[in-house]
Amino acid sequence: MRLPWFRVHIVILNDPGRLISSHLMHSAQISGWAGSMLLYEILIIDKTDTVFNPIWRQGCYAMPMATRLGAVSSAYGWNLGISQVDSAWSYESVIVSHIVLSGLLVLSSQWHWSYADLDIFISSSSGNLVLDLNRIFGIHLSLSSILCFAYGIAHLSGASGPGIWTSDAYGLLGSVRGLKPSYALTGLVFSSYGVITANHLVAGAFGFIVSIWHIAARPQPSLYSVLAMGNLEVVLASSISAVFFIGFIVSSSMWYASVTTPIELLGPSRYQWDNAYFALDIGSRLNTTNNIVVGSTWDQIPDKLVLYDYIGCNPAKGGIFRSGPMNKGDGVVQNWIGHPYFELGTLALTVRRMPAFFETFPVLMIDQGGTLRSDIPFRRAESLYSIEQCKVTVFFAGGVLNGSETNTPAVVKAYARKAQFGETFSFDKKGVSGDGVFRTSARGWYTFTHVSLSSLFFFGHLWHASRSLFRDLWTGVTVESMYETEYGRNEKLGDSTSKSSRVL
Repeated sequence: MRLPWFRVHIVILNDPGRLISSHLMHSAQISGWAGSMLLYEILIIDKTDTVFNPIWRQGCYAMPMATRLGAVSSAYGWNLGISQVDSAWSYESVIVSHIVLSGLLVLSSQWHWSYADLDIFISSSSGNLVLDLNRIFGIHLSLSSILCFAYGIAHLSGASGPGIWTSDAYGLLGSVRGLKPSYALTGLVFSSYGVITANHLVAGAFGFIVSIWHIAARPQPSLYSVLAMGNLEVVLASSISAVFFIGFIVSSSMWYASVTTPIELLGPSRYQWDNAYFALDIGSRLNTTNNIVVGSTWDQIPDKLVLYDYIGCNPAKGGIFRSGPMNKGDGVVQNWIGHPYFELGTLALTVRRMPAFFETFPVLMIDQGGTLRSDIPFRRAESLYSIEQCKVTVFFAGGVLNGSETNTPAVVKAYARKAQFGETFSFDKKGVSGDGVFRTSARGWYTFTHVSLSSLFFFGHLWHASRSLFRDLWTGVTVESMYETEYGRNEKLGDSTSKSSRVL
């Protein structure tokens, strides 16, 4: 069966009341999805270990977003491991508010669909259906600017709202707090938390001033004609351009990580693994003398930091097309085994870590100068550097095996393979159905979906803009005769009776 997509869209394009109704219904679906998804997540989440089994390893999608804006606790008394919670919003109140809003939007959509012929759409002089699109744009811009400014000065600053989630550079001390606006805006780069508040204040104030100009000023006839400002499809094309632009921005900030996408809520980014971001910080915290590490210092390393320095927390490792949460692939973390140190006589060896885009990687042990000293060969008969031949020893600092040491080749090789993945952990796979393959976090899925949708919107923008700007070419109809010939202009399709003489 062929879908009458063109006819359906023409009905909405030439019917402002039902165009509003469609927008309201889409907003209702988004709000209802957000509330329902958050409800699903708080019902299935395992809250027993917020350090080794955080929400981002369990595949939570809506909860990190709600937490980022200030909802950090449940009405049933649990939170995300934060000692002091000042936010009045709970996950349950967020759920109720979104579902109630969704219901109200559905009712509003039904009302506008039933009562589509409002007097505000009809010219008092000619009786025709008219829309002042430039003034409508100004009104929408003023409302959104007021909301943007109010969000910055009230919610973000903490004046009458909780603020947003903030943390340190390594995602260890996160909490919700109000943010004072910084005095220097750095463009699109969110280099500090204060820039977020300042951005909303400046954008809201500037947008409101521009909106007043758009409401009061009228474009000259030539500009109005060249840009097809009287065509509702131009409005669609312009709106899509704003959406895909923001979509690409948030996808970039999510994938590359920024202060707007906290590590504690969405997990590390791929580039933090590639640059040994957490490993370098761990090394800077340790007391080392002649490559001898005092084991007790590892006990002082935060468990969160140890978990971050594990390849399974890399959203690019598993591939974005593998479904399921991260803990479905390798299981739920039970214990940190400890940090393995390998020695060859008096030489300290380091296992070469697996790069992000590899599924398998040879086990290579190098010294501080980068010289290969030992490995696990593919053909031991032709090897000179096997662990058996070199007699490599491993000992552990920190974790459950703190202080233990062994030179048994099979055991050394087992921990050498684990050392490729960063810090070593023991996992529980009994409660999680998985196939042992690394997965991606919500950070990876968010980036993939928003890039895909933004790309679709980008081509949609080109399509609708070209249809609007070059309408006289692809229809073969001149502007002078457009009123008499444009399909759907003089008849409201879908109604039981035609209503002529009502035109856009």
